[in-house]
Amino acid sequence: MENAITLNIVFGSLISMLLAIVAYFIKQLHSDFKNMEKDLTEVKTMALLIKTEFKSSYSMLNQKVDYLEHRVNIIEQNNLKHSGNEK
Repeated sequence: MENAITLNIVFGSLISMLLAIVAYFIKQLHSDFKNMEKDLTEVKTMALLIKTEFKSSYSMLNQKVDYLEHRVNIIEQNNLKHSGNEK
């Protein structure tokens, strides 16, 4: 009878220690997921910031190209007028 009680105490203690170890690793896993979620949020924010920056740069480049096209058209018209007057 005393052997059965000692055996129950040993198995109970062993199971408790194993459950404590499992709980510790689950807690670590949970904190890792929280950190990963935080990092993912930061990555999404940075991606959105970069996307916005590229859109504004693209818009500025389009404006510059439009302005340069307008200037080239004016210069071409002036050259055509001057070459037509010379003849």
